[in-house]
Amino acid sequence: MLLIFGLISFSGICFSQTIIIALGDSLTEGFGVSKEEAYPYLLEKEMLSKGHEVKVVNAGVSGSTSASAASRLKWYIRSQPDIIIIALGGNDGLRGLSVAHMKKNLSKAIELAQSEKIQILLSGMQIPINYGTEYTDSFREVFHELAELYKLPMIPFLLKGVGGIPSLNQPDGIHPNPEGHQIIAGTVLKHLEPLLPEIN
Repeated sequence: MLLIFGLISFSGICFSQTIIIALGDSLTEGFGVSKEEAYPYLLEKEMLSKGHEVKVVNAGVSGSTSASAASRLKWYIRSQPDIIIIALGGNDGLRGLSVAHMKKNLSKAIELAQSEKIQILLSGMQIPINYGTEYTDSFREVFHELAELYKLPMIPFLLKGVGGIPSLNQPDGIHPNPEGHQIIAGTVLKHLEPLLPEIN
């Protein structure tokens, strides 16, 4: 898979570095934990330890919905990222917002990234059945539909092994604790690493 690498200059030395933007909500921002405990930081740390030249930018904003995806992405495109992880939609589901609108919003962001030749890793989400099984099922399927439509690699469920497990979440039962973020970082890494250039 062809990627465009940002050239970073430091102390007169130029080297190739893969720039990754983690575009998300409070799950990405790391609500309730330090920035060093949130999964984007842990993800970068793990990839660097494996020899990958990467920079992961935490672009998570608590409370954000899919409606902000395209506008926020326009801002981060200025940094010429190679990969964008789109992890939005959870707040749409928690608020019972239109699944059709969520799909449209995410489609705009995906098309924008693709127009700039940026690789996308789409993160799937799932929600409790508070709004009924029909809504819950259609919400979950949107991410799979988008991945198929735009031929995107996908993380089936960002909170796999974490969601609904009290010991891995904060008292609110929604936001992961540091241990939960460690598991999320591992989940993301599994799907992200194949998109990275081979280590020389």
